[in-house]
Amino acid sequence: MTDVEATILDIRPLAQGYQVITLRAPAIAAEARPGQFIHLQVANLEPTRLRRPFSIYDADPAAGTLFVLYKVVGLGTRHLAALPIGATVRVLGPIGRPFPLDPVGEPFLVGGGYGVAPLWFLARNLPRRGTLFVGGRTAADILETERFREAGWRVEVATQDGTLGTPGLVTVPLDLALAGGVRAELYACGPDGMLHAVGERAIAHGLRAWLSLDKHMVCGVGACLACVQKVRRADGSEALARVCVDGPVFEAREIVW
Repeated sequence: MTDVEATILDIRPLAQGYQVITLRAPAIAAEARPGQFIHLQVANLEPTRLRRPFSIYDADPAAGTLFVLYKVVGLGTRHLAALPIGATVRVLGPIGRPFPLDPVGEPFLVGGGYGVAPLWFLARNLPRRGTLFVGGRTAADILETERFREAGWRVEVATQDGTLGTPGLVTVPLDLALAGGVRAELYACGPDGMLHAVGERAIAHGLRAWLSLDKHMVCGVGACLACVQKVRRADGSEALARVCVDGPVFEAREIVW
């Protein structure tokens, strides 16, 4: 884990409110693994000086670059989105427990909205292709699916308002796929309700599911205990884990909801 000053090289707008930002941070790019995140601090943002966690969307060690996909939702991300090319931000990372890269059977990636962010980095590094299940409230929340298709992934889309793909939650196409008794390993990132639902389905089918939790974080290094999650140890006892350093990735059977 290193703390560096990273330069903004590019900002690519996606659907309304979403962007991909490219940062030059060679030391972090060289160490980054799918599922890890960075803690980013925007300069001159006096009302909210705390860093913010962002999943690593992609990394290019050869070029020394990191990519972050995010949605503009508050003061910090609005300020970040307004920065010009060439501006710098403080970045701490890479942080956290990554996704394992040894799936048993077909990899099923499940993303809700911009929860798809760490799944692209994962998709590029898994040893085989599988299926991406991605859901959102509306078509505008379905991001970067063409990149997955071009990389050889099947893509199943669901929107709650029916504007794209299957009407309903992302679990609708996932249930159809699981009903066939497929041998799969699940990887998911999104809101807690979706993660809980994905984990329950994996357990019911005797499959493993790796869930990337999203918790409010303050320090990002495990010191403040602001992001604790109740988990189940191997011996069946329960404990509190720090999502930032003990996670953010947990196997479904570990999590006590």
